[in-house]
Amino acid sequence: MNALDFLVVIVSMVGIAAYGVWKTKGKRNLDGYLKGDPSMQWMGIGISVMATQASAITFISTPGQGFDSGLGFVQNYFGMPLALILISAVFLPVYRRLNVFTAYEFLGRRFNARTRLLGAALFLLQRGLAAGITIYAPAIILSTVLGWRLDLTIILSGCVVIVYTVLGGSQAVSLTQKYQMAVIFGGMVLAFVILVVKLPIGLTDALTIAGGCNKLEAVDFSLNIQKRYTFWSGLLGGFFLSLSYFGTDQSQVQRYITGASLRESRLGLMFNAVFKIPMQFLILLLGVLVFVFFQFEAPPVFFNEAAWKARSVRESGSELRAIEQEYAQAHERKRERMIAWVEAARAGDAPAEARAREQALEALQRSAAIREAGKAALLKAAPQASSNDADYVFIAFVLKYLPHGVVGLLIAAFFAAALSSKAAELNALGSTTTVDFYRHIVKKEAGDAHYVAASKWFTFFWGLVALAFALFANLAENLIQAINIIGSIFYGVVLALFLVAFFLRRVGGRAVFWAALGAQLLVFALYFTLNISYLWYNLIGCAACVLFSLILQALFGPDPESSSREAIQGCR
Repeated sequence: MNALDFLVVIVSMVGIAAYGVWKTKGKRNLDGYLKGDPSMQWMGIGISVMATQASAITFISTPGQGFDSGLGFVQNYFGMPLALILISAVFLPVYRRLNVFTAYEFLGRRFNARTRLLGAALFLLQRGLAAGITIYAPAIILSTVLGWRLDLTIILSGCVVIVYTVLGGSQAVSLTQKYQMAVIFGGMVLAFVILVVKLPIGLTDALTIAGGCNKLEAVDFSLNIQKRYTFWSGLLGGFFLSLSYFGTDQSQVQRYITGASLRESRLGLMFNAVFKIPMQFLILLLGVLVFVFFQFEAPPVFFNEAAWKARSVRESGSELRAIEQEYAQAHERKRERMIAWVEAARAGDAPAEARAREQALEALQRSAAIREAGKAALLKAAPQASSNDADYVFIAFVLKYLPHGVVGLLIAAFFAAALSSKAAELNALGSTTTVDFYRHIVKKEAGDAHYVAASKWFTFFWGLVALAFALFANLAENLIQAINIIGSIFYGVVLALFLVAFFLRRVGGRAVFWAALGAQLLVFALYFTLNISYLWYNLIGCAACVLFSLILQALFGPDPESSSREAIQGCR
């Protein structure tokens, strides 16, 4: 990065954040601080919902997922449109008519206090962990770009987000997200266009290469539950994951329970139902095209080049340097065979194309084997390092091949995504702790100013928790997968609490409370013993909790603590 890149980053990020804090300066109203602008229109709500989900992980890690595995990850979102329709029809009207601050207040009114606290606690646990990962992701960028130590970068970038969130509250989050999303989409579209221009072959030829390397298989109808991404796991598991995330996760509920009307909130959710899958598809396709690009341009053996270079310059690095030379030679052979494949495809000679493709894939496999040997050698030299470098793929491309100014815009886009999603998460963690625990248990009668101050302190606390977790987030998993795995472990059970509340009116708080505990323990046990796609745990946790609640309700009998009357009135 040069001075122009730094100028773009600073002007974009500081300007947007300062504008949000300035516009909300001095606001002491609890509704405004926790819910946001009550006059927001559907486009603002839709962008806010999308920005909260589309963290820096989406734009850093998803291209790496496309580079490694192709388009198949898009199946993870197939259930989302159906989930958003159900939320618009059932969940949203209840939240708005009961005028709740958090989704878990509804559980308290429908069941009892301890069920409300259980739902809130499960949210705080999983979202607190996930928040650490979303601090870790942009820290990777800054440490790579500036050559800083990763742990110090995590602390510095995390502190910026904490300060911004504590000062602004929900209203500042929603206000700034539309500008942050403009920076994000501008940067990603520009990167896509430049990548297509820089490809040494045409786009049609690039798609031929990608398809021949099995990178364009977006849909897999396999019934094998051990496969991580299939049409069925995405439609069913993804449906329950999306239903729980958008319908019960306070970081999202907080984005759409405000707004000018029920219609505006519904349209905001439908905006995401229509555009989320195409957005994820294009980001994955960007990663696929980066894969094709590096079949012709020489890639590094390991995309976390800072980690590789740190070991290759030492005495023990002779093995790594030898692997680099072997990899360069293998890449040149692979490049020649890829060119022959493209020429045969252009000529329309099917037999020649088949032979050229087979030879190109053999060269690709040879190159991949050397790369795996390089990863093994790096782990041998540095056992604490991670062998997964997929999260560095897109960063490496941006820094080396994009012009200055555009590099700054992409870095600004990553940090815009980090600020928008992280601010929403920390704000939701702080508001849930304030409303569902502090105001409900510790101090029941106080003014708005007191609760706003308490929410700021709790937001600050959760920022520190997320920061601590981020310091230990050297994960083997690709980041976009890691955050979905954490969600899938908890989301099914949390969703079941709400589904029982809405649809099983005879089930009381005592039955559903113990059912939720039992189902959560079951999910933990299965996760550590079974080898199935993590998306299925959303369905398993939800189904187990619903089934257990029905059984326990039959055993316990009527529950005098629970009443569905108030909750049901909210639906009318």
